[in-house]
Amino acid sequence: MKHFRLLLLPVLWIALASPVAAEKISLQRLSDYLNGFRTAQADFTQVNGDGSVSTGRLFIKRPGRVRFEYDPPDKSLVLASGGTVAIFDPKSNQGPTEYPLKRTPLNLILARHVDLARAKMVIGHSADEKTTSVVAQDPQHPDYGTIRLVFADSPVELRQWVITDSAGGQTTVVLGALEKGKKFQPSLFSITMEAERRGSRIAER
Repeated sequence: MKHFRLLLLPVLWIALASPVAAEKISLQRLSDYLNGFRTAQADFTQVNGDGSVSTGRLFIKRPGRVRFEYDPPDKSLVLASGGTVAIFDPKSNQGPTEYPLKRTPLNLILARHVDLARAKMVIGHSADEKTTSVVAQDPQHPDYGTIRLVFADSPVELRQWVITDSAGGQTTVVLGALEKGKKFQPSLFSITMEAERRGSRIAER
């Protein structure tokens, strides 16, 4: 389930052009950045725990909705909506595999209001000369895994994340330029409509 693991894993470092050492971006400023947009889309490159690499297009609609479309020949799809993560396997007609979104660290940045300063949410906050990195977890359920978010500065921009699951497996997603403020049709994030389009069955909710 490599595509589910991308929702449960942390962020590798990305090489960013910066000639001087940067100060660590504050948690408040990072929270303000994440709360500053509701919709965004970007190309992404995913590095899986087994070393394989996938590419595709990411769509975000906060709160709680995200869509990962993978480039051919991979026809898999990951959708999060209505508190559920659905993984569509093109080889199956049994409908998607579903999990609660709240059990994935990605849920932390898909929240209606992100507060990285919340007690025990951030367990790591560091910077090098190029990026600021934040490691976050669900304070009530640290067993759900962690997400490492990597940000560039001037302007602040999310560049990648790495999700680490409870077994220590990691999946990295490196983002292209985020295009914010896009308008998306509700059907883009509909698990039921995607299942119908693919002619697969979906479990009763």
